[in-house]
Amino acid sequence: MSGDEFDDDRTRMQPPARSGAPVDLDTSLANMGAGPARPDRGNALAAGTQLGGFELLSVLGEGGFGIVYLARDAALNREVAIKEYMPSTLAVRGADGQVRVRDEGNRETFEAGLRSFVNEARLLAQFDHPSLVKVYRFWEALGTACMVMPFYKGQTLRDTLRSRPSAPDEAWLRQLLLPLTEALAVIHARQCLHRDIAPDNIMMLSSAQRPLLLDFGAARRVIVDMTQALTVILKPGYAPVEQYADIPSLQQGPWTDVYALAAVVHHAITGRTPPPSVGRLVNDTYLPLVGVAAGRYSRQFLATIDRALSVRPDNRQQSIEQLREELDAAAPRSAPAQQAGPPGSKLPHPSASSPGAAAGAVDDALMERAAALLALHLGPIARVVVRRSAERTRQRDAFYALLVESAPEPVRAKLLSDLHRLP
Repeated sequence: MSGDEFDDDRTRMQPPARSGAPVDLDTSLANMGAGPARPDRGNALAAGTQLGGFELLSVLGEGGFGIVYLARDAALNREVAIKEYMPSTLAVRGADGQVRVRDEGNRETFEAGLRSFVNEARLLAQFDHPSLVKVYRFWEALGTACMVMPFYKGQTLRDTLRSRPSAPDEAWLRQLLLPLTEALAVIHARQCLHRDIAPDNIMMLSSAQRPLLLDFGAARRVIVDMTQALTVILKPGYAPVEQYADIPSLQQGPWTDVYALAAVVHHAITGRTPPPSVGRLVNDTYLPLVGVAAGRYSRQFLATIDRALSVRPDNRQQSIEQLREELDAAAPRSAPAQQAGPPGSKLPHPSASSPGAAAGAVDDALMERAAALLALHLGPIARVVVRRSAERTRQRDAFYALLVESAPEPVRAKLLSDLHRLP
């Protein structure tokens, strides 16, 4: 399998082939052909089925570990996506809709995957960031489990890059990285890792052109770990070396996601994934971007990505915050933002002649107060968010709006109110 190929066992998201009539699933779903499974629909529930108070409309995707349905929430009159745990190699759906293991020897693995699926749903339900999948609710029924998510419309970053006539420029990549690093900072703050970042696991939303980091695939990892070689689920080029073996000297941590995210940027710039990390331990054939892409991107930006792709974990940025700080230090500055602030200051210093010096506008004192307030919700990354927001605008209302967008939705109204009370 080459670095740009991906395993076919993943649940794929695709536009529903809907019309006025119910979708005929016969041509799109695999015939499992074992046990009491129904050969007309494989393991998918029929359109029109009522599941947890939702009406199933069609199948959006089916893979080796789950099924994703398009459904209608009648209570709120909206379309949602429902992901069902359905590992087809371990279990099969009977005529009564119940999911049963194919063989008692599979039960332990099936149940371990089920627990992991539920734990992932519970974890995702705690997050509220525009670039993280939102889980509305989850439950167990029919011998399996389901989670309800928004129905996201868009295409994967992989397809987005393929459709472009040329590689994206640095500004485009920075706009991609900003929300993704914010989302990863939220995950890492809960002592969690994603461990599956790749172009096909990032969706570019049609409505906002905002990247969305797709699910962690936790159940998939558990099942494969218990039944197959680990390399089945690791993507060569995107998985750092510490994911290939449980070696005390190569622990996984935030730097693991740093590597994968940098590999995504490498792919966007060169059209290729970096060489597999395990091979690089023996013979490192990686060509630094500072040479390969010189002249098309700033040297500092390329050097930051090169460092993030270091084979040894201790040579990379150790946190998403550190990666963001290095990217920010390499960012092209507008005229006001280029002026030096007080020694040791990490926040831009407004010029006396700039709009930021006007009464009621954003100045460095206000930014410090806003950073302290935002840190209550975002932690250390708040300073980076404040700095980037100030570079985009010096007008207070617009500045506050940018800050509020970065905060979890439940606290946005209160945060906006608190910001407006700042002196």
